[in-house]
Amino acid sequence: MKILIAEDDHNILNGLKEIFQGEGYQTVLASNGTDAIEKYKASNPDFVCLDIMMPGLGGYDVCKEIRSYDQNIPIIFISAKSEEIDKVLGLELGADDYIVKPFGIKEVIARIRAVTRRYLAGKEHNKEQLPFLMNDLEIVPAELRCKRDNNTIDLSIRDIKILQCLYKYMNQAVSRDTLFHAGWDIEHMPNSRTLDQHISQLRKKIEIDPQSPEIIKTVHGMGYRYESGQSI
Repeated sequence: MKILIAEDDHNILNGLKEIFQGEGYQTVLASNGTDAIEKYKASNPDFVCLDIMMPGLGGYDVCKEIRSYDQNIPIIFISAKSEEIDKVLGLELGADDYIVKPFGIKEVIARIRAVTRRYLAGKEHNKEQLPFLMNDLEIVPAELRCKRDNNTIDLSIRDIKILQCLYKYMNQAVSRDTLFHAGWDIEHMPNSRTLDQHISQLRKKIEIDPQSPEIIKTVHGMGYRYESGQSI
């Protein structure tokens, strides 16, 4: 999924870029409102994240313009304007959420996941969003979650993409490049540690015993494999 981020503070812009890319989203960056409209038209993003106070065309005006093209695209305001009237105005203009600066990384991740779930819920009949089983674990892409017994585990977009790739090639060794392309949308990974570290963190989330994984198995010298432990 692709997110357009419009923010005139380059430190915040790059910080948001790192947060979203870390979750598995592609990012398109704009440093002002006019640039945001041009990037929106050129890149066809799935999400828009707008600062309100930008030079020239402000976030409210950008929101109105985008809404004239698409009534359904999720829009999130991120702003230092914290008064209730500012939040109400943003929401009345059609924003899906409003995050006040300064913000924490965990807050941004939680809010973007919540908006993503609402977005994906509208695409629940899309084949890519259908739930699937990996042994005793039910993966629910539309909810960015997986479930085991009565326990629910939150996942990122990147986690979902990696699991979908392993599931697609179940019982086959999947190369690191294939998994990296699935999770990062890049053909060749610049550093194998990036994938291995992510798999390690993903195992901590979904494996009963991460030290003896049953879902994501290592194939030495090749990559990883999901071995189906039951009929799917």
